Amino acid sequence: MSLLELRDISKRFGGLQALARVSLKLEEGMIASLIGPNGAGKTTLFNTLTGIYRPDAGEIRFQNRPLVGLKPEKITSAGISRTFQNIRLFSHMTVLENVLVGMHSRTRTSLSDILLGTRKFHAREQAAKRKAMELIELTGLTGREGEWAHRLSYGEQRRLEIARALGAEPKLLLLDEPTAGMNTSEAYSLMNLFKGLVGPYVQAILLIEHNMRVVMGISHRVHVLDYGEKIAEGHPDEVRQNPRVIEAYLGQGRWSENAHG
Repeated sequence: MSLLELRDISKRFGGLQALARVSLKLEEGMIASLIGPNGAGKTTLFNTLTGIYRPDAGEIRFQNRPLVGLKPEKITSAGISRTFQNIRLFSHMTVLENVLVGMHSRTRTSLSDILLGTRKFHAREQAAKRKAMELIELTGLTGREGEWAHRLSYGEQRRLEIARALGAEPKLLLLDEPTAGMNTSEAYSLMNLFKGLVGPYVQAILLIEHNMRVVMGISHRVHVLDYGEKIAEGHPDEVRQNPRVIEAYLGQGRWSENAHG
């Protein structure tokens, strides 16, 4: 059984066919990339998967559970967490507070425990802080836990978004252009982080990415969208040599330039 399965997902906005019968499967232990030119439907697919949009047709199953029609918070509770193309941190909260907010879907403290300040509440509060500090360390932000989020560098804010997403204890982590705006060193550092997440922290990762070095370096499988249709899928080496991908997305020269050092 696949961890995630999308079957014939379609989504239209007025006269624009944003997604046209898109299907994909994601297995446990896998890092998969979703690539394609701007406007290909990649983020629309993420938004449909996470309940922000409802598909016009098709089926989404996660651990064999249907997701279509569930609200975003229910999908998060089911085990899917994401980052966004445009960073969405609480800028005037600290690093630690941002990660704790990400953990709220897994908090099982009752309102009475909070209001009464019971021992159970304090014990769970301390456990949450320990877990948040673990995620802060994991994402390379040790020592910054008391810093306002808006004072972090762009790359650090990206890492904080990942830490916050991990706070929800997802089984599947969705990353929308996680290395956008980063230099080569920062991008390679994140690649190593992603590889280390699968197994200990998440069961699988699906990412939207334009950096072909990242795609080729970490993906077990690549799915290619163009004008809302999936035009190719396979191992990165297969996709790189697919004539339709070369023509529709990158062009031979640009693919080679971005896929190699």
